[in-house]
Amino acid sequence: MSIIAKLKGFFKGEKEVKNILFIDGSLRKGSFNHQLAQATEEILAGKANVTYLDWAQVPVFSQDLEANAPESVVKVREAIQAADAIWIFSPVYNFSIPGSVKNLLDWASRALDLSDTTGPSAIGGKVLTVSSVANAGHEPMFAIYKDLIPFIRTTSAGEFTKATVNPEAWGTGVLEISDETKASLSAQADALLAAISTEA
Repeated sequence: MSIIAKLKGFFKGEKEVKNILFIDGSLRKGSFNHQLAQATEEILAGKANVTYLDWAQVPVFSQDLEANAPESVVKVREAIQAADAIWIFSPVYNFSIPGSVKNLLDWASRALDLSDTTGPSAIGGKVLTVSSVANAGHEPMFAIYKDLIPFIRTTSAGEFTKATVNPEAWGTGVLEISDETKASLSAQADALLAAISTEA
């Protein structure tokens, strides 16, 4: 949104709608974490605009590729820069962050100007939060995210939400989201919106 549009909205008493970028940490179609993201999108309806990051084609990070970043990386960086906040829905792999998600964050956190490696990145300054569907390992994985988030010069918002897979889902493919999980997601959404509400 342009500055002029923001000013017009301000004088009309309109509240600016924030843009939240969802990162589905599982590339599997219909994944449980994607279903959790969809439930969260419903919670945010009318409160924020939600988009999903298309990152399936992002290659393994290599400095050989960095000087002339692939188009998939350029598009990912643009989507991240356009967002007011980022919400990651992460599976747990070996009690840790999936390597593919870590790779994505490595690309996003690299300096945009390679002549200054400490300069701005696409993700720097953003507000992040994380939710996860897994049967175990939430806490050690969340701890890794909490260590990583400030290191890539971002900040976290809200208590991270954890959910488990109902036994039937392994056969039906349908994740049942409990009222407790929905309440946690709602509180997390409120905290995220509050964290970005004063940003320009």
